[in-house]
Amino acid sequence: MEFLGITPDTVLSFLLTLFRVSVVLFMLPFYGGSTIPNTIKAAMTLVLTLAFWPHLSLPGEQFPAHPVSIILMILGEAAMGLTLALIVHFIFAAVQTGGQIIGFQMGFAMVNVVDPITGTSEAITAHFLWMVTMLTFLTLGGHLYLLHAVTRSFDLVPPGTLFVTPAVAGRVMEFSAQMFILAVRIAAPVMVSLFLVDLGLALVSRAAPQMNVLFVGFPLKIGVGFFFLGLVFTLISDYMGDFVREFPFIFFDLMRLAGG
Repeated sequence: MEFLGITPDTVLSFLLTLFRVSVVLFMLPFYGGSTIPNTIKAAMTLVLTLAFWPHLSLPGEQFPAHPVSIILMILGEAAMGLTLALIVHFIFAAVQTGGQIIGFQMGFAMVNVVDPITGTSEAITAHFLWMVTMLTFLTLGGHLYLLHAVTRSFDLVPPGTLFVTPAVAGRVMEFSAQMFILAVRIAAPVMVSLFLVDLGLALVSRAAPQMNVLFVGFPLKIGVGFFFLGLVFTLISDYMGDFVREFPFIFFDLMRLAGG
């Protein structure tokens, strides 16, 4: 039964679009969590869905009527949104991991703060670098590239046509492995400098045993760590710029694999 031209197929088309958009937004590292009220997130999701749905979704008559097929299509849309959000989340996770390594090397293993986004405890350097990464991502227009990727995802993988193949899973795992390498590259300047400081303190302790190396070493490592932490800001800016430029190509290549 139609009401104002709205059919069950039309409702299903809208819901599939809503599922993909909502999973993307609620899984983003800078949009999820408790810092933004759920009502605002729900309203933003609804607005974006209304903007995408009339032009990007498949016609309603192409959707199957069997309940099992409908459930599989909804799960496919959730998987699609999760894939897109994970690609963005990996770069933030890499910076956080690098910040954890830096904080441990500087002696801040017990200096933790509660992340308001995830509600977990993390090193203060990790949270600080995460905030720098978020500001850099937004300054470079990463959110605009993200909206463009969501829009193009409906063209490359229309609702109900997602194929989760080993190639797709392998590409996601390959990208996640690169993020661990990126975390080490971010933390490398501080790690190397503090290693040299420890080596120098070890030589001093051998040459002058009466010197209290522990008393001198702790503030020295913090000072050297903060100095080289300033160099990390430049690295984050460069890496984030490369990621924002390459993000559409990474995602579109993944969507072509997912579209069969």
